[in-house]
Amino acid sequence: MTAIEDTTTTLPKIPTVRLDQADPALMEELLEVVERVATSGGFTGGPEVEAFEAEFAEYCGSAHAVGLSSGTEAIVLALRALGIGAGDEVIVPSNSFIASAEGVSLAGATPVLVDPDPKTHLLTAEGVAAAIGPKVRAVVAVHLMGSTVDMDALLEVTQPAGLKVIEDTAQAHGAFIRGRRAGSIGDVGCFSFYPTKNLGGWGDGGGIVTNDPEVAHRVRLLRSHGEEPRYHHQMVGTTARLDALQAALLRVKLRRLDAANDARRRLGAALREGLAGTCVELPAAALPDGEGDHVYHLFIVRTKERDALREHLDAHGVGNAVHYPFPIHRTEAYAELGMSEGSLPVSERLAEEILTLPLFPTMSDQDVSRIVAAVRAFRGNH
Repeated sequence: MTAIEDTTTTLPKIPTVRLDQADPALMEELLEVVERVATSGGFTGGPEVEAFEAEFAEYCGSAHAVGLSSGTEAIVLALRALGIGAGDEVIVPSNSFIASAEGVSLAGATPVLVDPDPKTHLLTAEGVAAAIGPKVRAVVAVHLMGSTVDMDALLEVTQPAGLKVIEDTAQAHGAFIRGRRAGSIGDVGCFSFYPTKNLGGWGDGGGIVTNDPEVAHRVRLLRSHGEEPRYHHQMVGTTARLDALQAALLRVKLRRLDAANDARRRLGAALREGLAGTCVELPAAALPDGEGDHVYHLFIVRTKERDALREHLDAHGVGNAVHYPFPIHRTEAYAELGMSEGSLPVSERLAEEILTLPLFPTMSDQDVSRIVAAVRAFRGNH
């Protein structure tokens, strides 16, 4: 038995992600919040939501924030508020969670799915420029994994073409791009507050940030049946409000977000250093140090021997996952687009090779050492 086998069999498995229950002090504060909201009886809207919206807007450096029921609804209502719908097309990277495209479809528009850069896994200005057609009215720029798109380069392409830019910031809460927060640079930034996110609640939740007061106003109307004032329905909306309980929990966690992201950055850097020169390929950054950012919502590596490596890691007590095993254009939901195998080769290749390793703010240096040792012990066929 090798040293690593002996070590990993006597230690608990490292999970891919660990949630709030791993931090007793945080849990105590959050449970106090639950009691406060439950005692107040104010579960929909009200002061907790309003306070969170003000605090989150200030944090992001945006004029307005609107709390919503999910990150998917954030994309839907952002597009609707921008007047984008039936007959319009929206450029979306295919190597993302389906919600990035789903929001476009639910708004009545059609996603134009494109390949990312193979080194960074991110949407590029060049890729967007090549996909612009007469019906394209917007772009969804996904800050994937916590890594940031080069927004300045993207805007140089989109602004002359008159395109709106939606930042899908569901995986990059608090990240910086040349000194500005991700989500605050395009026309609208869309966020998910799902429990596993860098800023996550205890259920579904989402929101948008924007500097456009009219867009913020329209999203507020759309999230609550187009109603203003009570029983006066100015437009056909929906039910997409952020619950007061989620807002109250998020207020607590927002105060801790920068520290948690700093921990993610430190751990991400340690993993990158330890895994350099191994059997896995690490994504490159889209921007130089100090201009772009990575807040490591996910720690992604790439290998042609993914399945064998996964078995190896499982045997050595290292959790792992695949985000995402199918590119959007090859899912059944988008079969109607008629995009055959090979139509977006970069997205398809990434889906076959990417692997998520554990990374969460409370992960220990010992955990990092175990992950690195397990990957280095993999022999495979390379």
